[in-house]
Amino acid sequence: MYTIIEKKEMAQGTVVKFRIKAPRVVRKAQAGQFVIVIPHDHGERIPLTIADTDAQEGTITLFFQVVGKTTMQMAEMKEGDALVNVIGPLGVPTHIDNLGTVICVGGGLGVAVIFPITRAFKEAGNHVISIIGARTKDLLILEDEMRAVSSELRVATDDGSYGHHGFVTDVLKQILEQRSDIQLVMGIGPVPMMRFLCRTTEPFKVKTMVSLNPIMVDATGMCGACRVRVGGETKFACVHGPDFDGHQVDFDELMKRLMMYSPQETEAVERYKQHHAT
Repeated sequence: MYTIIEKKEMAQGTVVKFRIKAPRVVRKAQAGQFVIVIPHDHGERIPLTIADTDAQEGTITLFFQVVGKTTMQMAEMKEGDALVNVIGPLGVPTHIDNLGTVICVGGGLGVAVIFPITRAFKEAGNHVISIIGARTKDLLILEDEMRAVSSELRVATDDGSYGHHGFVTDVLKQILEQRSDIQLVMGIGPVPMMRFLCRTTEPFKVKTMVSLNPIMVDATGMCGACRVRVGGETKFACVHGPDFDGHQVDFDELMKRLMMYSPQETEAVERYKQHHAT
């Protein structure tokens, strides 16, 4: 059993942080990798990126957005409760090198995912410019943590309630227009954000990597549920990713596949709410 050592609600309760006892995962985890979480005996398998590790305590930190039945169930768990299983670390670690100047962009929950990657690039000796954003100031997460692992930090909110009034891609474009030394842009967030981020960097011919979050089941490359088209070839995000060259990703197909089970997901949430109401 994987005990929840710490639970914290963030972004007006829409995002939850778990710090979980998982010493064997900690020993192998690297930036960019994820785990499959199974909350209870009959629960579904949820892929979550490892946001942080503590070798001394043997814990991993995970963040999840409360959007569906299983994440609603997880949000009701308390410190001291335990998840049935945490499988990992899985996926290919983010390739970290001393490149010079790197931009790390996180939107929404993607800020939690980009955090360990940002720290790893900074520790490798890079000048890291971080851009984080959310719809409003109240939904912004990990600002202080991102500032601590970045050389520079820029913040954007869609409604202008904090930082730049607009999107993270607006800030990214400004930096690319001002500087010619950017060696890499790493972007993680909602699919539409990552798509526009790649469109922003393409005219500047800057290498751009994104972390994809397709539907995933077994996370070993056997089921094929997480397949994505990259450079005209089929890739499995669980074993070939989750990081891919953003300029090669077929975002149209990715978005369609993410919407495949929307009716079933909506039905599951409604049944769950009805059950709790009775």
